Parts: sequence; C-alpha cells; structure tokens
Amino acid sequence: MKASEFRNLTTAEIEQKIASYKEELFNLRFQLATGQLDNPVQISKVRKDIARAKTVLRERELGISS
Repeated sequence: MKASEFRNLTTAEIEQKIASYKEELFNLRFQLATGQLDNPVQISKVRKDIARAKTVLRERELGISS
C-alpha cells in the first residue's frame, strides 16, 4: 500500500491496518522459522507497509500535511 492510500484512511482504519500487518508479519516469521516461507521478500514488504502507516499516523500527530 502506498503512503497516499494510507492518507485517505481514517486514523482508526490505519491503526487497524497496522495491527493486521503485525499479525501477518508474525505469521511470516513463523513460516520462515519452520522453513515453509516461499517468498522471503514478503517480510520486508510487510515491514515497509507498517513503517508507512506509522509515518502517516505520526504526520497527523504533528499536524504535517503532505
């Protein structure tokens, strides 16, 4: 998801997305540890999505509009 797509969501929706991304990241790490992960690049994509979402939340806290 792009940062512009996160900016179109409400704060509650973004927090919900972060929670679901964290759950997905946990599952991916579990698959990696058990040797069942097909595409390790997914882990970095999910981590970046979490970072983008948190960045948009922080921008809103500080009143920064992009």
